[in-house]
Amino acid sequence: MPPATVLTARALLLDMDGTLVNSDAVVERIWRRWAERHGLDADEVMKVVHGRQGYASMALLLPDRPMEHNRADNARMLAEETADVEGVVPIPGAPEFLASLRGLPHALVTSADVPLSTARMAAAGLALPEVRVTAESVGASKPDPEGFLKGAAELGVAPEDCVVFEDSGAGIEAGRAAGMRVVGVGARAGMHGPDVLVGDLREVRVEAGAGGEIRLYVG
Repeated sequence: MPPATVLTARALLLDMDGTLVNSDAVVERIWRRWAERHGLDADEVMKVVHGRQGYASMALLLPDRPMEHNRADNARMLAEETADVEGVVPIPGAPEFLASLRGLPHALVTSADVPLSTARMAAAGLALPEVRVTAESVGASKPDPEGFLKGAAELGVAPEDCVVFEDSGAGIEAGRAAGMRVVGVGARAGMHGPDVLVGDLREVRVEAGAGGEIRLYVG
């Protein structure tokens, strides 16, 4: 077994879907129904939607549709997703990983809104971090770095001292654009060249170092 990669940081910024919570079952249900309604290839739609806010995915998939229609459609879908938590489970290792972060600077940075992130974390049996950057907090969706930069600012940590945990191409791109190192979680992340890749969060160990440093043993 190769030795673990060691990363040092002053704060961790955590995506939710695909990183802490496996919500693929409900995402597939909701977005495949949406694809059918709009006459789109569902498999192609699923290649786009992970990591982005819904309206941003719709803008890519229906480029000629007015953005106000996308935002209205997105609001309806968020309500559907919030009500449907069947099959939502924690990513392996997520409960232990979050427990190891108690007392250390970290934030949730998710494309979900407050109701959806609250519902999914609860369904997975995971505690919400105190600092959260949700869809309501930002003006631009991942892959824009706004969310990660806002998370770093709220924690009072420079972007270059943050490590992002992400599973999607849009999220990995956003972390890189923010000037942060990225740990990719799961097979989907592996297609987008994160700095370090793990199968799940059981492959991550966290230690508090001296002077506020966080040491990550990854892999």
